[in-house]
Amino acid sequence: MTEDQKKYMLEAIRLSSEGMRLDIGGPFGCIIVRNGEIVGKGNNQVTSTNDPTAHAEVSAIRDACRRLNMFQLDDCELYTSCEPCPMCLGAIYWAKLRKIYYACTRKDAASIGFSDDYIYQEISKELNQRMIPIEQVMHEEGMQVFNDWMKKPNRIEY
Repeated sequence: MTEDQKKYMLEAIRLSSEGMRLDIGGPFGCIIVRNGEIVGKGNNQVTSTNDPTAHAEVSAIRDACRRLNMFQLDDCELYTSCEPCPMCLGAIYWAKLRKIYYACTRKDAASIGFSDDYIYQEISKELNQRMIPIEQVMHEEGMQVFNDWMKKPNRIEY
């Protein structure tokens, strides 16, 4: 680990502690780095915003995208105080970040009451075997919008 990488991870950990101490949310922090510069910061804000998607990684991705005025972060790296949950991991892949560094594991998080293993297990199940029922309806109507998208001459690919 380089001195810069250590500095970035310590900042993510600092944000996790700060958010927890200020009662903003759980003990999770994240930063995004591009070309040696921190371009996004976030900490968990679930309880203070009543938003279950306000995890540190999602908040940092939103911050970086807003600051950089772009929706893909393929030339950026993410430093997070804990291994990303399935939702955050999905957001990281959608943003196309090139690398993830993390401090604590998801098992460490589970040991303090933040378990997401059941979500990892649910994702691998067939749709009809998941805890939350999921049912497909109105496929043709939905496909019409998809077809319109494919015909749209000025669509932005991602």
